[in-house]
Amino acid sequence: MEGSRSVPVLVDFWAGWCQPCKLLMPILARLAETYQGKFILAKINTEEQQAIAAEFGIRSIPTVKLFRHGEPVDEFMGALPESEIRAFLDRHIPRESDQLVAQADQLIQTGKTEQAVKLIEKARAEDPDNRRVQLAFARLQATLGDIEGAEQVLAGLPPEAQETPEIKGLRARFRFDRVAAAAPDPDQLETALARNPDNSEARYQLAAHKVMRNDFQGALELLLTLLQQDRQYDDEAARKGMLSVFEILGGSGELVNRYRNRMFNALH
Repeated sequence: MEGSRSVPVLVDFWAGWCQPCKLLMPILARLAETYQGKFILAKINTEEQQAIAAEFGIRSIPTVKLFRHGEPVDEFMGALPESEIRAFLDRHIPRESDQLVAQADQLIQTGKTEQAVKLIEKARAEDPDNRRVQLAFARLQATLGDIEGAEQVLAGLPPEAQETPEIKGLRARFRFDRVAAAAPDPDQLETALARNPDNSEARYQLAAHKVMRNDFQGALELLLTLLQQDRQYDDEAARKGMLSVFEILGGSGELVNRYRNRMFNALH
């Protein structure tokens, strides 16, 4: 997973009794050699590593997950033809325009959004087919407060992209963007909750702010408390909010598993 911070990591979940797994393995090995280090291939025997398979929600094999920056961003199941796997990989192998996106992301973090806009526009002009550039453009629009514009960018992506973990996570984040944009600032919400711990709206809005700050554990704790105290608030917003945070986190991992279990217990 540490390697996924520099290049994509492709993880093949397999088992010895699985015939499609045996068909897929040589294809993946050949592609790893062909791409010459542009991605890392890892294999996990689900019979020997049942805890890891459970952590990543593996329900059928072969399942192949692709990781970037320690998080799953895409996956496929079954023994696909080599041409389809190549197309899958090419969506994630770094390209020159990705460097512009990385520079833009750094500028956004330091508040230099005007310079970031110029870099993203340059990347879009030079490499319009790079899905990562389009996602960066959507993130930038959301940062600038144009959530509708960001949604339109995502809607324009190919149908097969709509169900990827990364886009599901972005859409989930946009839902919190809207809530946070219309809410009081976090300090005011903290004060409101201190005065009235039963203030469901303040608790939900504060959770949205925490998502925007990438404090996912803090957001999940607030949403879980809201679920326990006021399950029906705003058409089960707490439960739906927790599910949205799980999507932002890629649907797996220790934090997701822990709070998914706590959510299940609260619902039952």
